[in-house]
Amino acid sequence: MARTEPDIQALWAEIARLTEAGELRRLSGAFARFVASLDAPAAPPPALVLAATVLSELEGHGHSCLQLADLAEGPATLLGWSEEQWKTLATAAAPLPRSAKAWAAQLGACAQVWQVGEFDYDEPLVLDGERLYLRRYWRDELLVAQSVRERAVARRAVDAPAVREWLDLLFASQRAAEKPDWQKLACAIALRGAVGIITGGPGTGKTYTVARLLALLFATAPQAGSQRVALAAPTGKAAARLKQSIDKALNELAERVGARLPLRELTARMGAARTLHSLLGARPDSRSFAHHRGNPLEVDVLIVDEASMVHLEMMACLLDALPPSATLILLGDKDQLASVEAGAVLGDLCHDAQAGLYAPETLDYVRAASGEDIPPDYAGAGGPLAQQTVMLRHSRRFGGPIGRLALAVNAGDAAGADAVLREGDASVRWIDQAQPQQLLQLAQSGYGAYLELLQAGPQGVHDDWVRQVLQRFEAFRILCAVREGEWGVSGLNEAIGQRLEAARLLRRGGEWYVGRPVMVTRNDYGTGVFNGDIGLTLPDPARPGSLRVYFLEGDTVRSVLATRLRNVETAFAMTVHKSQGSEFRHTVLALPRERSAILTRELVYTGITRASEIFTLVTPAGEVLHDAIARRTHRASGLRAMIAR
Repeated sequence: MARTEPDIQALWAEIARLTEAGELRRLSGAFARFVASLDAPAAPPPALVLAATVLSELEGHGHSCLQLADLAEGPATLLGWSEEQWKTLATAAAPLPRSAKAWAAQLGACAQVWQVGEFDYDEPLVLDGERLYLRRYWRDELLVAQSVRERAVARRAVDAPAVREWLDLLFASQRAAEKPDWQKLACAIALRGAVGIITGGPGTGKTYTVARLLALLFATAPQAGSQRVALAAPTGKAAARLKQSIDKALNELAERVGARLPLRELTARMGAARTLHSLLGARPDSRSFAHHRGNPLEVDVLIVDEASMVHLEMMACLLDALPPSATLILLGDKDQLASVEAGAVLGDLCHDAQAGLYAPETLDYVRAASGEDIPPDYAGAGGPLAQQTVMLRHSRRFGGPIGRLALAVNAGDAAGADAVLREGDASVRWIDQAQPQQLLQLAQSGYGAYLELLQAGPQGVHDDWVRQVLQRFEAFRILCAVREGEWGVSGLNEAIGQRLEAARLLRRGGEWYVGRPVMVTRNDYGTGVFNGDIGLTLPDPARPGSLRVYFLEGDTVRSVLATRLRNVETAFAMTVHKSQGSEFRHTVLALPRERSAILTRELVYTGITRASEIFTLVTPAGEVLHDAIARRTHRASGLRAMIAR
């Protein structure tokens, strides 16, 4: 028997209470009311209201769908709630289905829910088996799954002996530290398909490998060097680093290949690396792009670095705009934090990367095309995508304490992480039971190098001085796990500014002042700056009294008048999420005092791997670190199931 309108008021009241308490986004309750209104004047089933609320809330936590099994068992952990909070909300909606199957049956009967396979009336919610979606995320997941699977099963004719000859030449100077040479076989595997995924931690040589893959693609094309190549990354800084690394590697290879391949000419022809937004032709104040299936990108090879940062919607737009004939190469560390927005696409695509699961046909091809034998431990019955995925397993940069710390955290080994942190090595330091003043002292010491150069002023060419100031600033960074509080980005940025001013290293006279570091928080196509870009505020030499914000991309410096930048925030400290795609000589990771669902193994690992030479961990309470190492990120998704289907 359907409830009457007054019967559901207890549920609406509990949703309102949780919203006012800050446990629910206002958007979640508003979305539930919108869904409920679509079948008015009939009273909405409480199960539907509850499911719509939870689904919307989980979207804010990065989940692309709601697994009905989680709903049946109680999604308190996913929501970051206590069991008591969930029980109170569920009681207000009782009686509720007790199994995923029962939830699917009840939701499937609602007019606001479309079940895949039935006639589609454009309902806002989609029920795909035992997963409930917001329609746009179901559409995005389906597009990514279909496109990736089609590309994974596509095979191109490969002259294996010719490929091996080229690979032997391109990797001639490298003595692999272990067998097989995963970098070499990654090139062979990527060459034969329309998609290739290369994953691995810092120092495993992802860009080193893809530079050789590019040379191989140029060399084996029907017309040497005829491919149109595009390089892209989620942020401007990551794009600039990708271009710089590939150019350097290709120019070094040019000496080796000599006249056999005009590699320097082909390298110059590639053009600059771009952000994904710029590549696709983002339109201001719109979710749509200039490039899509009806107006595809004019590329033959697309290389995307830092793919772990690419969220579900962006990946769907990218694949929609990529011609079926083009080759897509994704580079990234599957163990890093996923995007802030919904989806964990690279993690889903690399699900079998650790195990390999290479089929006999792949083993035979790799042996013929690269001369490498994949060990039997990595053979198996993996799906089509596993055959096009390679995990690079040997780090050439992280062999010391920083690398061992990252490996321990990634393995969930809290005792091993403690041991590395307490070794006393100069490259790794742990300040436990820390007070805020200790972090502020670190900030004063770390930022002193750029502030001293700033105070000295230009001694020669202005652009050279700007470049040096920016490079010194980029050598040190404080990373935070949270935004609010004295251990968060907001509190620390203000406290650091005050500390530097008190030390007479800065003179803050308002919102804009010389030496202020800023992060762009929203794409601005008019000024050419993008979300995540970081710059420094310096005097404008052409206009005395005016300030410009200077941005460093590789060795290139560009600037924008400070008064033209509307969406920025001070960036002495930044979140770990925003630091992805960056690397700092000395990285400080500050964890908060309180335990939280957002403190995860992936967050700590990502923070550690931003450091190239020195890593400092600052914790007001050491148990917060152990709790974070024990907690893995889980994002509900149907992408792997869709690819398999």
